[in-house]
Amino acid sequence: KTTTEPMDINKEVQELFNLGAHLGHRKSRVHPKSYRYIHKIMNGVSIIDLTKTVTLLHKARTFLEKEAKAGKKILVVTTKKNLAGFTAEISQKFNVPYTTTKWLPGLITNFDTIVKNVKKLEDMKEGQANGSWDQFVKHERTAMMKEMYRLDRFYKGLVGLRQRPDLLLVIDTRKEKNAVNEAKMAGIPVVAIVDTNSNPEEVAYPIVMNDDAPEVVQHMLNDLLKLYGDSYTDKKAEVKEEVAGEAAPAEAKKEDKAAPAEQKKAAAPKKAPAKAEKKSE
Repeated sequence: KTTTEPMDINKEVQELFNLGAHLGHRKSRVHPKSYRYIHKIMNGVSIIDLTKTVTLLHKARTFLEKEAKAGKKILVVTTKKNLAGFTAEISQKFNVPYTTTKWLPGLITNFDTIVKNVKKLEDMKEGQANGSWDQFVKHERTAMMKEMYRLDRFYKGLVGLRQRPDLLLVIDTRKEKNAVNEAKMAGIPVVAIVDTNSNPEEVAYPIVMNDDAPEVVQHMLNDLLKLYGDSYTDKKAEVKEEVAGEAAPAEAKKEDKAAPAEQKKAAAPKKAPAKAEKKSE
């Protein structure tokens, strides 16, 4: 194991280097806390030490795998326009909720209100599909359509989410500072791709790399969400299966107890009908 690990790290470093993950921000924009992850400044641009990045990545993977096996729910957060399209596609592929339009204030701290809007969107889509909108006149249907489009824009990535997320996967903590702050307030851990213009100490599991290059972010989302999806265990479903499994033997026991009684009853000799006594004259 110890002999293969360095080879694996070198392979990952090379792969990330080829994607451009090592390219940080200009020296004037570098956050003081990120210098420990910088290899050098070249032509005024910070060059990230990818061996340290891979170490951080392994820690993040270990954490995600553990949380997924425990049935914890993740939420992907990135509102950069050039990343939004494929972020939604990858999240949908692994059945993970996401937000790519804008961070909805209170998504964590006021989750009950957010869920009401998500449920409203689901109900409107169902109503449109099953024909219940036909009872409304044209201008009412038009207004309902506009409202559904508005809700869909902000909440479509949250459809199916019924509980507050247990952890966040954030792309660019500087841009998504509101999401990071809400997670801090609620004590929710954050895994994040952090560039050199941000403070990596703001989150529990930073992965320091170029967060502006679509190729880098796409690669990391596929990597991390595949790991999460492959490891995820639905604890509620397990409980239901256990309850069903316990109920089946109990029913079988009842049937086993009832069977001998029925057999005994069937085997018992039938009594001859009593003769009617003659009435004395």
